[in-house]
Amino acid sequence: MNIFEALRESHDRQRTYAKALIATSGDTPERVEAYKQLKAELQAHETAEERHFYIPLMEFDNGVDLSRHAISEHHEMDEMMEELDETEMSSPAWLATAKKLSDKVHHHLKEEEQKFFQMAGKLLDDKQKEQLAGQYEKEFQAQLP
Repeated sequence: MNIFEALRESHDRQRTYAKALIATSGDTPERVEAYKQLKAELQAHETAEERHFYIPLMEFDNGVDLSRHAISEHHEMDEMMEELDETEMSSPAWLATAKKLSDKVHHHLKEEEQKFFQMAGKLLDDKQKEQLAGQYEKEFQAQLP
């Protein structure tokens, strides 16, 4: 497995969890569980991806701006999750923020897969791509609650 395949597995789960989250309503067990899944997946993914994908890419001049942009979007998603944590789940504001988070997740994943992966594919060699996948997977598992 290479780093792109490893990241795509998490991306697919993020899409599923984000879609499930905005299909929920009120302060229900379904919403609690959907949010818990999405938040855990996003947080573990962000940390592992930053350490074992974006930081290695920053070693290349062409990878610096790309990495900064992606890490900035991770920060935006973290802020939205903090806002969700501080808002009543039954509030209309909660769902509005959840929809913004879902939109940001989908935008970020599309951008990574359609732009960032292509550039990174040119910067990293095959051995690096495989090594980073193993490091990413190990870190991702360690970050899960």
